[in-house]
Amino acid sequence: MRQKMRALMLVAPLLIFVVVTFIVPILSMLFRSVENDIVPNTIPGTVIALSQWDGSSGEPPHENVYRNLYIDLFKAEEAKQHTRLGSRLNYEQSGLSSLFRTTGRSLDDIGELWQDPLEDIDPNFEEGSFWFEMMSGTGGEDFLETRRELMALMSDEDMSGDVGFVPSEEIIQLLPWTARAYTDFALWAAIRDGDTVAEEDPWESVYGALGMDLTNPDTVSAINSYNGAGASALQTAAANIDQLPQFGFREAFTEEDKDWGSADIWATIKLYSPSMTPGYFLNSVDMTLTPDGIVMKPENQQIYTTLFMRTLIMALIITASCIVLGYPVAWLLANLPMRTASILMILVLLPFWTSLLVRTSAWKVLLQQQGVINEILVWLGFVNDADRLVLMNNATGTVIAMTHILLPFMILPLYSVMKTIPPSYQRAAKSLGATNWTAFWRVYFPQSVPGIGAGSILVFILAIGYYITPEIVGGTDGVFISNRIAYHISSSLNWGLAAALGSILLVVVLGLYWCYDKIVGIDNVKLGG
Repeated sequence: MRQKMRALMLVAPLLIFVVVTFIVPILSMLFRSVENDIVPNTIPGTVIALSQWDGSSGEPPHENVYRNLYIDLFKAEEAKQHTRLGSRLNYEQSGLSSLFRTTGRSLDDIGELWQDPLEDIDPNFEEGSFWFEMMSGTGGEDFLETRRELMALMSDEDMSGDVGFVPSEEIIQLLPWTARAYTDFALWAAIRDGDTVAEEDPWESVYGALGMDLTNPDTVSAINSYNGAGASALQTAAANIDQLPQFGFREAFTEEDKDWGSADIWATIKLYSPSMTPGYFLNSVDMTLTPDGIVMKPENQQIYTTLFMRTLIMALIITASCIVLGYPVAWLLANLPMRTASILMILVLLPFWTSLLVRTSAWKVLLQQQGVINEILVWLGFVNDADRLVLMNNATGTVIAMTHILLPFMILPLYSVMKTIPPSYQRAAKSLGATNWTAFWRVYFPQSVPGIGAGSILVFILAIGYYITPEIVGGTDGVFISNRIAYHISSSLNWGLAAALGSILLVVVLGLYWCYDKIVGIDNVKLGG
């Protein structure tokens, strides 16, 4: 037992390194490819209310959904999270990013539709201290904690500090919408802005929330019998509700943008409201998730299947090219005198001492139509000056450049295996009457197959993951799926789709590796004797 523990301690650093740098990133990628917490975390109340809506009716959702959207979206706009929400949904339906962005700018105007008449009805509603006195109490700790947790989901900052405010249970029961909106404001003012809640004027959303409460006849009746803080102002507002807007938040949102009245918009929001989604994986294979089920994307939008096929085919072509070019070089290195072989080996290793970007840029200079290769071909008369070869910004350029870059990874495994093959085997075959070709093909080549297998695995796996070289010399016809993964990580910031594409690529590689093991046998792969 002690020896086993000692052995475990010896391998523990390497094991921890592998877990941290390899296993954890892969698991993180797999999780991100199905994660979808932006929608439920940003508009939680809307998601719950929207679950009761039947999207098949073709009608927009009921007023309660729009009310929740206003409260949630106002809070998200303060946290600058509404644009992130719009960007997420825009992956599934174009136009939603601009919809959320423009609506976020008009939320104050919507709230002022209720704020102005309420302040005209009773000037007390203009005072932040009055609101604080009316809303505060001692019995709403659970409600406060719930709102604090929802606020924390929208920010990396700690939301556990002292607010100096707790909504009273009586107010929570009497004015539920107002208590919710004011508590969000109080949390934000106290913890994020570091202000004194009693000295700050509430958000416009608080006035809109009070307007929501005053549309409930039961609330109006309860207000008339209420005798707590702010009772006079609330009773005055209840007696003058005819001065408040006579339309709901559904009309207010559609007035700002008619798309809020579209059932398709709401169907997309509802469809992507769960915390997990298969949408990224479906997009990775040119499908999409709709309220009617899974459907193929329009033909002019189907790009990922083509890119996956192109990546695999071109990686195989590059691997085959490296075998054809690398095998003779490795054979020469293995059979020349040591001094000569060492000099040639330096030439093989020389590309490793040069930046990948420099080598790729050099090929761009060589392959362009006014480049060195075309100039030589024109000078020799092989190509007409008006019909120069197009060797760049296509698949040809990618294959040429990547073959050159990956060739050493084929030569080195081949050389290490060939160096262990005794020359006496071929001499024995020739002494028995075999020709040079027969001796090579029947005796030497089978013993070099493990080197071909090792080199092929190295080159193929490296080839399907390259994106710098295809990006520079590949153009539109020579880019790989890895280029789209890099684009979604660095430019579009659609990390979910990038993770899904990467996960599929990982599964494809593992599948090919499994097929190789079944057909050739991974035990036959060697890097030396």
